[in-house]
Amino acid sequence: MLTVPSVPRRIPTFDELYREIERLPEHVTGQILVPGVVSTMSRPGAAHHNVLALCGRALEGFDELLGGHGWWIRKEFEVRFGDRLAVPDLAGWRADEHPELPDDNPLCIVPAWCAEVLSPSTASDDRTLKLPLYASSGVVHTWLVDPELRTVEVYESIGGRPTLVATARDTAVVRLPPFDMELTLGTWWKRPMVPAVAAPGP
Repeated sequence: MLTVPSVPRRIPTFDELYREIERLPEHVTGQILVPGVVSTMSRPGAAHHNVLALCGRALEGFDELLGGHGWWIRKEFEVRFGDRLAVPDLAGWRADEHPELPDDNPLCIVPAWCAEVLSPSTASDDRTLKLPLYASSGVVHTWLVDPELRTVEVYESIGGRPTLVATARDTAVVRLPPFDMELTLGTWWKRPMVPAVAAPGP
């Protein structure tokens, strides 16, 4: 019986996949965490958003754009890693290495630091896909921030592999690489005040 050889499936190019991402609705984020495949996620919930905002505020003293010193820090900015595309919750580039960041989207310069705020819908990808991608691509430090457990894990890229080098939790006051500044984690877990609604009169 004649056997017809199977034809390998052509993997779409980065440009083809990126055009697909550009067509996504505004509230949907597209990434290429596995070569040739677009993955999507909706905007995160309130707990994720709150912790991300408070973490970013704690680092404002380093952000050159906000009058700080030493870093360019971007929130939810597209970064290209070869044939892959990730959108870190926070990413930082050292200002002494990059006096200015190009006005490109996505950015093709590998950050020195990334942070991911975990949520039930993203934690698996953050740990199993994005963390090793960052480490193998040259991101020196990656933080995984868990609002539910109130923890921060700090990973360093050693030999291209993510290696846990520090952890902190709850209300700890700590210095977390690569930032030389005490951070008060207790302020990160605060929930926004909800205005009281007056009960209707009789």
